[in-house]
Amino acid sequence: MSYQNIFKAFEALSVNELYQILRLRNEVFVVEQNCNYQDADGKDQHCHHLMMFKDEMLVAYARLVPAGLSFDEVSIGRVITHSSVRGTGAGKLLMQAAMDKSREIYGDEVIRIGAQTYAKDFYARLGFEETDIEFMEDEIPHLEMVFRPAH
Repeated sequence: MSYQNIFKAFEALSVNELYQILRLRNEVFVVEQNCNYQDADGKDQHCHHLMMFKDEMLVAYARLVPAGLSFDEVSIGRVITHSSVRGTGAGKLLMQAAMDKSREIYGDEVIRIGAQTYAKDFYARLGFEETDIEFMEDEIPHLEMVFRPAH
C-alpha cells in the first residue's frame, strides 16, 4: 500500500487537515473506544502533527510532543489508525516516521509514551521498553514506555 506522509507544525495545518485530524481522533478514541474525554487538550498548538493519507483520506496520525508538555521527555501521542488500514502495517510505518521526525526536530532524545496496555507488544517491537509506571486514563489501562536511542 502506498501512503503520503504530511508533517506540519500546528499553525501550518490547513482547516481541512485539522478537521480530518479531529474527526479521526474522535471516531476512534471517543466513539470506537467509548470514552468521554476532552480530546482538544490544549497541547496541539505546541506540537507537530504527522498525517498519513491514502488517496485523499487521513488513515493514520500521530502527534509529536516537545519535552515538558506531556512528560519530561519528548513524546509521541494520539497515535491512531483508521479501521480500514489496521493490520496492514500502516501503524508501524506511522510510528517509524514519527520516530524519524522526532529525531529530526528534537535530536536523539529519549521518547516517552503513554501506551494503551493492549498495544505494549506493538511498541516493544519498535524498540520501546516498559517502565513500571502504569495508570488509568479515561478508564483504559496505560503503561509508560521509553525509547532510548543508541549513542
